[in-house]
Amino acid sequence: MAAEPGTAALLERTPDTAEPSIDLDALYRQSGIGDLLAGMDRELVGLVPVKTRIREIAALLLVERARRSIGLRAEPPSLHMCFTGNPGTGKTSVARRMAGLLHGLGYIRRDHVVGVTRDDLVGQYIGHTAPKTKEVLKRAMGGVLFIDEAYYLYRPENERDYGQEAIEILLQVMEDNRDDLVVILAGYRDRMEVFFRSNPGMASRIAHHVDFPDYEAAELLEIARLMAAGMQYRMAPEAERAMSDYIARRMAQPRFANARSIRNALDRARLRQANRLFEARGAAIAAADLQTIAEEDIRKSRVFTQ
Repeated sequence: MAAEPGTAALLERTPDTAEPSIDLDALYRQSGIGDLLAGMDRELVGLVPVKTRIREIAALLLVERARRSIGLRAEPPSLHMCFTGNPGTGKTSVARRMAGLLHGLGYIRRDHVVGVTRDDLVGQYIGHTAPKTKEVLKRAMGGVLFIDEAYYLYRPENERDYGQEAIEILLQVMEDNRDDLVVILAGYRDRMEVFFRSNPGMASRIAHHVDFPDYEAAELLEIARLMAAGMQYRMAPEAERAMSDYIARRMAQPRFANARSIRNALDRARLRQANRLFEARGAAIAAADLQTIAEEDIRKSRVFTQ
């Protein structure tokens, strides 16, 4: 087996055995995945078990690439994955970074993610599902297909549902094109387990299961800081304390969605800040005022009155 393109300079011959060897660290640097992993640590708060699992997958793929480069047998690894966890725990963000990692290691042609739900794949009448599913697969080919809440594809209570047709097409493509497409299924852990029990063919094609834990309160406050900074806002010290209080209260309420709830809270705080500044118009507004979320912008949330 010939060496992979771009790895010839990394191959050496050991003097004692004349067997080929490879500089794994050089291959790691050449792939650029070090920057991707560092970016994941820098930009994604918490998620320690997820980051550990991603590093393990990266190490496996790097070694498999090294094996192929010196002619050792290396079957194409199955890369289809399942991300489980509650809403807002970073599944979509990690999927985007996974695409970059797989592309850097040469396992997919494009650093490209197509995110879909049941509605993008399943039609409402006979003959509609197959073309919808195949069109999505065509767009995703060469990259990653991310199917959120994948268990909604299977609705056994409705005998006229066409989700099973979409599943069968997906299964075929996942098997026949596994060297050109990575499928990531995502959703609540318990519902995904039921889905896999009902669809053993799908379960057998998923090689990697990654569970995303809920964020802790301190992590959510750090996420709020990062989100605000990303929108060129800052929270005043009193506003940060109010946000910490908000997080504690909101976590105890129904339909809490981790980082997604924090983003919603910041969006509403920005709305209140804009109204506060508008009501005080008549004098010049300093740039710092336009960028600052005040305590009142957060404490006016109805979370504090419930």
